Amino acid sequence: MLIRKRPLRFSLVFLFLILCLVYFGIKLVLIQVFRSSYLSRLAEKQHNYFIQLEPNRGTIYDRHMKPLAINVAAYSLYAQPKIMQREDKNKTIRNLPSLLDLDRDFVEERLGRDKHFVWLKRKLNPRQVETIKEVNITGLDFLKESKRSYPNQFLAAHVIGFAGIDNEGLEGLELRFNKELKGRVGYSSIIRDARQRELLIEKEFLPPHDGFNVVLTIDQTIQYIAERALDKAFLAHHAKGAILIIVNPKTGEILALANRPTYDPSQVKDSIADNRRNRAVNDMYEPGSVFKIITLSAALEEGQFSEEDKIFCENGAYRVGPHILHDHVPHGTLTFSEVFEQSSNIGVTKIAQKLGPKIIYKYAKQFRFGIPTGVDLLGEVGGILRPPSQWSKTSIGAVPIGHEVAVTALQIVCALAAIANDGIYMQPFVVKYIKDDRGEIIQEFFPGEGKRVISQLTASRVKDILTKVVEKGTGRRAKIDGIKVAGKTGTAQKVIDGEYSRSKYFASFIGFAPVEDPQIAMVVMFDEPHPAHYGGTVAAPVFKEVAQDVLKYLKALQEEKMIPRVQNNAVQRTY
Repeated sequence: MLIRKRPLRFSLVFLFLILCLVYFGIKLVLIQVFRSSYLSRLAEKQHNYFIQLEPNRGTIYDRHMKPLAINVAAYSLYAQPKIMQREDKNKTIRNLPSLLDLDRDFVEERLGRDKHFVWLKRKLNPRQVETIKEVNITGLDFLKESKRSYPNQFLAAHVIGFAGIDNEGLEGLELRFNKELKGRVGYSSIIRDARQRELLIEKEFLPPHDGFNVVLTIDQTIQYIAERALDKAFLAHHAKGAILIIVNPKTGEILALANRPTYDPSQVKDSIADNRRNRAVNDMYEPGSVFKIITLSAALEEGQFSEEDKIFCENGAYRVGPHILHDHVPHGTLTFSEVFEQSSNIGVTKIAQKLGPKIIYKYAKQFRFGIPTGVDLLGEVGGILRPPSQWSKTSIGAVPIGHEVAVTALQIVCALAAIANDGIYMQPFVVKYIKDDRGEIIQEFFPGEGKRVISQLTASRVKDILTKVVEKGTGRRAKIDGIKVAGKTGTAQKVIDGEYSRSKYFASFIGFAPVEDPQIAMVVMFDEPHPAHYGGTVAAPVFKEVAQDVLKYLKALQEEKMIPRVQNNAVQRTY
């Protein structure tokens, strides 16, 4: 009866229901057929929580297994904006910027994202973690990670380098051996309910593979001795820069490598790029008189001079082409040996003139100048050594005394080490081996047999002359009581805007000890020391201080039988 009275209303309602049924039917077909894959992925994403498991980055050790770079536990703060109430977000925006030194706009932008997870700050210190926990804000939580730590702060910073916030190596050995150190990431897939609560049910699990450990040739104690002395002299002489390298001349192992200025790898953000530069292998400079060891070696090896030959040094002034060459102190007639003892530029030039440019170039090349040493440190440059065809009329009076040639500090100490090692050049290296946490060796780096650059007899004669340099020549300040030292001083004018400066110098000293059985070879170099600028005045005393302490330390180690003998059947390196 009611339907007959209101047929129009009934028809409209019935039509509406039919249309709704048709609409929902079509919608259901679209969802099931065309959007099923997308919605399945969305549901899986909402209910399956993927967690990346960070591996432990490998430790970097010194040669005696003392840690130089390690991992420590750290907590990173994250937020869940999608489940946070407005009150929680406002509380976070009010408190977090001051607690964590964050920009307010940054925090506000992060909390405005429509996400279940956003980072707010990574790897906080324990005090920051406790402070945030006390504030007690819903929607903020911590994720446990690991943080790279350098327990010795500045020590060997330029060798080790540093890793970034994600434990990826960015400089130094951290970058050079990043693949071996970082390990392999693992993951875990956990099921969550509709409210995004973890159900503690693992769907999938792949454990992380921790990184390998890297063991260096660096000795932490020797490194400390070197850096302590270098830092003191660097400040005392108001230098622009400084380098000190110690190598084992018999193996090529780098025992210490220090640069000034330096930085703390744990506080990289507080440093500047110039302080992080590894000057020992990245920078080249004109070495000055320390390069005279090449002319000395060439003259004796070629048999054109003997120690007692007389050379007239022109009383301090000698014309080479259009240029007048001077000695720092005028000399008359000197023996061949005395020319190097007193570091006479004129005497060395006359020796070089007799030998000729091709011989000088040949021996400089044999001692690996003008090409990289092949050390396992990043950024090594090869220096500059021009062939004789590119020499000018004055080059014969410049190259043999360490001008018109550019070297790195590592190149010059390796050349000296070859003389100390009876004429055999050893390729320098800083990594001994790579091992896993069980102590199993993954890869080992042998010193190799090296390459002979001069005969054993010539090396012995050169040693005698360099010993006299320290005993009665320009290197007297490097003399150590009771220990026979061989060395050479160097003072070189810097090139500024294409001209040699009269006020800015490189001051250096190279030496090895004890002469009878060399344990260490060392270079000490200062960039723009003042007011004193001579190598014998500035660098030689640093050599003496460091060599004394290092030799005492090595003797103590040998007495405790902690240093193994180098095996003669080591694998030969290729050149």
